[in-house]
Amino acid sequence: MTAQTTSEGSSEGFSVQVEGSGPVSAHEGQRLVLALDAGGTGILHRCGGQARCTTCRVVFLEGEPGSMTAAEFDKLTEKNLLGEARLSCQIECTPGMSVRVLQTAQSTGLEAGKMPTDHMEPDPVWTTRPGASTEG
Repeated sequence: MTAQTTSEGSSEGFSVQVEGSGPVSAHEGQRLVLALDAGGTGILHRCGGQARCTTCRVVFLEGEPGSMTAAEFDKLTEKNLLGEARLSCQIECTPGMSVRVLQTAQSTGLEAGKMPTDHMEPDPVWTTRPGASTEG
């Protein structure tokens, strides 16, 4: 199912596929971490979705965005995870995504953490993901 815009300007939902959990409901522009949390995956978000802790890591199986925030780039570089994982708190949902959640409350024994806000934190500065095609 693809997202469709209604006359009010909002978009209809679609599913993000989650390995081992099945589909979770999402809508265009929603923070991926929030869709995964609401879908019952048990994903960790210990820093509250501010790109500081890397506990909300996912691996894309399909539909990886070609852009990333500077905060995500910096944190993944610092932790030597750039090109290995993405931070779901710094990704906006789009149709066609399929992911593997790397850390959950169940698998780690940790509490999920403070709930991230609806808006991206810190304010996003977008850049092209290393390895992403810039050709349209």
